[in-house]
Amino acid sequence: MSQNTGPAAAYTARYPSLQGVPVFVTGGATGIGADIVRAFAAQGAKVGFVDIDEAGAQALIDSLVGAATPPRFVRGDVTDIEQLRVAVAATRAAFGDIGVLVNNVANDQRHDFATLDVARFDATVAVNLRPAYFAAQAVLPDMKRRGQGAIVNIGSASWLMKSADLTAYTTCKSAMMGFTRSLAAELGRDRIRVNQVIPGWVMTDKQLKLWVDAEGEQAMDRNQLLPGRLQGQDIASMVLFLAAEDSRMITAQAMLVDAGWV
Repeated sequence: MSQNTGPAAAYTARYPSLQGVPVFVTGGATGIGADIVRAFAAQGAKVGFVDIDEAGAQALIDSLVGAATPPRFVRGDVTDIEQLRVAVAATRAAFGDIGVLVNNVANDQRHDFATLDVARFDATVAVNLRPAYFAAQAVLPDMKRRGQGAIVNIGSASWLMKSADLTAYTTCKSAMMGFTRSLAAELGRDRIRVNQVIPGWVMTDKQLKLWVDAEGEQAMDRNQLLPGRLQGQDIASMVLFLAAEDSRMITAQAMLVDAGWV
């Protein structure tokens, strides 16, 4: 299960530097994104998130009624960059200049290389790569005004695992590496850190429903060096560290959280 029962459930590390900091998360209603929202809420951050899943977002907010500042949901389709910008602006208006951006939104829909058409390729890029670029662009003035900031891009170990039936998706996720490193070089002088978290196979509700079968379970048992299954909170814990001042001299890095698969 990727769900937790309250704003502080399962998160033990405390990061005082995140208290009260405005945070923006793309794709925060369910899955890894929801665990990231929960984790920041548990730290006392002011979290805004964008998603198209209104029901999932409301369920998440309802589960965080004890948070110091309830997360703010903005419905928006991040494949429409203007809607993404509106969501960033709404978060800024509610909480102040954004200090942390988490580029999480993704869709790992399987596809066949030989038959994938241009429209579907472009749609894959539109959700898995383009929003990260323009969300970072949208929060840049905020972070410059604050005199510092942290951008955390969520990648995927699927391209490192040489996963089949995901060529367009893995193309986008491997591109996150270049985006992260080049953006870190561009923004470092403004004290804006840019890092990447690369999850392994995380047992979100979507993965369990659509993709995890007996063969997948065997693959995890065979390839992961650590026993057990990755949960969203494992990814969120690394995101918190990279967002907090505890990692103040870390930038342009990719942190694998995959139980040792790669």
